[in-house]
Amino acid sequence: MTAGQRQAYDADWGKWGLRCKDGLLDTGAAFGRPGPLVLEIGFGMGQSLLQMAAKAPATNFIGIEVHTPGVGKLLHDMDQQDIQNIRIYRHDAVEVLHDCIAEASLDSLQIFFPDPWHKTRHHKRRLIQPDFVALLHTRLKPGGLLHLATDWENYAQQMMNVLSATNTFTNTCRTGQYAPRPISRPHTKFEKRGERLGHGVWDLLFTRTS
Repeated sequence: MTAGQRQAYDADWGKWGLRCKDGLLDTGAAFGRPGPLVLEIGFGMGQSLLQMAAKAPATNFIGIEVHTPGVGKLLHDMDQQDIQNIRIYRHDAVEVLHDCIAEASLDSLQIFFPDPWHKTRHHKRRLIQPDFVALLHTRLKPGGLLHLATDWENYAQQMMNVLSATNTFTNTCRTGQYAPRPISRPHTKFEKRGERLGHGVWDLLFTRTS
């Protein structure tokens, strides 16, 4: 962690941080208000989450990230920009979803550029697998949106195959079709760098249908 990240973490974690061991989250108490609830898994350094929260001040955002410098960076930027509608778990996403997020409570769930585990023998480590998608389904409200994005074509194909095989999600585009990049997903430095290197980006938008 940089000195600034450490300082922000020490100063603001108690204000915006959430603990998995506290169990099921009372979102009204955590945010002090009702509102649409969006959860991002693996927010990295928090760029996209921060921008989305700034543009939607009436929406409540939860971010999950295990990388402490990323948490510190997001806390630092929240303080600098006076963003107050984000709460953060620094914990494993599966455990948070199981223990802390109520069923049918999320309006939207987003996972942008998860680790691709690009070697074939490591594909089983990828986050988007049938069992995990089944868990995501239970936490979204009926009609809730699942938004995935990756810059690895092979992973995009796996994501499409896993989601298309369910009978509980529906592609917002035609069957097997990727979505045009939504304007709601910020164009981050990570993505711009990938574009300069000739990488494509694939967005998948599915809604919970049952």
